[in-house]
Amino acid sequence: MDRREFISGATSASSLLLLKSRTAFGYEANSAVRLGLLGCGNRGTTVATSFAKNTTARIVALADIFPDQLAKGKAHFDDVNRSLGIPPVDTKLMFRGYKAFEELAAASGVDAIQISTPPWFHVQHLEAVVAAGKHVYCEKPLGVDVAQAKQALEIGKRAEGRLSLDVGFQVRSAPPIAEIIRRIHAGHIGKIGSVAAHYNAPASKYPERPPMSADELRLRNWLWDRVLSGNILVEQNIHVIDLCNLILQAHPTKAVARGGRNIITHAGDTWDNYEVIYTYPGDVRVSFSSTQFGNNGFFDVSESIFGATGIAEAPYSGAVRIVGENAWTWSDPSAPSSGSQPATFAANGAFSDNLAHADSEKDKSFIASITDSKFHNQTADGVQSALSCMLGRMAAETGREVTWDEQLEHGEKYSLKIDMSQFT
Repeated sequence: MDRREFISGATSASSLLLLKSRTAFGYEANSAVRLGLLGCGNRGTTVATSFAKNTTARIVALADIFPDQLAKGKAHFDDVNRSLGIPPVDTKLMFRGYKAFEELAAASGVDAIQISTPPWFHVQHLEAVVAAGKHVYCEKPLGVDVAQAKQALEIGKRAEGRLSLDVGFQVRSAPPIAEIIRRIHAGHIGKIGSVAAHYNAPASKYPERPPMSADELRLRNWLWDRVLSGNILVEQNIHVIDLCNLILQAHPTKAVARGGRNIITHAGDTWDNYEVIYTYPGDVRVSFSSTQFGNNGFFDVSESIFGATGIAEAPYSGAVRIVGENAWTWSDPSAPSSGSQPATFAANGAFSDNLAHADSEKDKSFIASITDSKFHNQTADGVQSALSCMLGRMAAETGREVTWDEQLEHGEKYSLKIDMSQFT
C-alpha cells in the first residue's frame, strides 16, 4: 500500500485522523530514519557519516561490490554508531557483490538508501530502490549518457508524491551560495548578461593496487574511466553547471566546446581540460572552463554572474558578494575564516569556507522531508543538469556546435563492457 492509498483509507477511519502522518508511519516513535549506504567509498562514507552526525538518521545497513570496502565501511560506521550510543551495523544487513544493490533495496528494516556507487550504476540502482518503495539520496550525476538520463526521469515520475528522491547537489544548500542566488533572483544585479565559471582541481589519485583483473581495476579506479564516470565534465564539473542552471532558471539551448587529455598520464581515458561556451535562453552566454591535473593541491571553483546593475561572485572559497548598486558580502561569524583553500580534493567531499555546511544542510533537508512527509523529488533538476554537462561533452567530442534538441534526438548510450557476474 502506498502513501496515497494509506491516506485515502484513513479518511474512513476516525482513529487514524487523529494521528500525525509521521506518527502513523513510525518515524516519530522510532525517532530515526533507518538509512542504508550503497557504496562504501570515500564520498559515500563522508556523506553517510554526515547523515549520522547531523540528522536523526541512523546507518543500519551497508552494501558494496568489494568485500574489503564493505569491511572498511563496517568498521567505520560501528565506530560512528558507538559514538552516538547506538548499536553497530547488523551483519544481516550487510550485502556484498554485484547484486548487493538488489538485496539492500529489498531488505526490511531500511527506510532510505544512499546511492554512492560509480555514476554508470546510478540509474540502475535508482530503479531498484524506487521499485522497492524506499526513499533515496542519489549522488550526482543522474546518468552518464542521454539514455540513462531519460530513464532516470521516468523513474522520478514513479516516485512522485510517495517517496523522497534527492540528488547530491549539496552546493545548493551551502548558506552563502543559497543566499546570493536568492538575491540574484530578487533582481539585485539586474538583468543577467553573461556568466563566467570555472572548476580547477588537482588530478584525482588512487593508491597502488595489488595485482587484479583489468575489469576490477576499472571499477576501483572509476574516476579515471570515461564510461564509469561520465568524464570530468559530467562527474565533477556538474556542480558548477547545476548552479548556472539554477541561477538562470533554465538549461542551455546549445554549446560549442573543446577539450582533451594534455597533462595526465595515469591509466584510463578521461580528459583533463574543457572549454565550453553555453547559450541559454535570452541569448545569455555561460563561459565555462575546467582543468583537472597536477598535484600542487590548487583548487579553485567559482561563478561570476554579470548583470546590468551589479556582479555576483560565488566562489567555493573566498568572498561571496555582490559588487554594484546593491553591494553585499556574505558574513557568518560561525563559519571558518574566508580565504583558505579547501581541505581536500572534491572527491573526498571535504571543504572549508563557503561549503563547510553544505552537506549537513542538505542532509537535514532530506531527512526532514521524510519525517514530515513533505517528500522531495529532485529528479527533473538532476536530469537537466546532467544533460547540460553531456551537451558540453558532446560538443567537445564532435568539435562542432550541438543543440539541446539534437542531443536528445541522438540518444547517446554508453556500453560498460564488463561482465558484472564475476563479482557476484
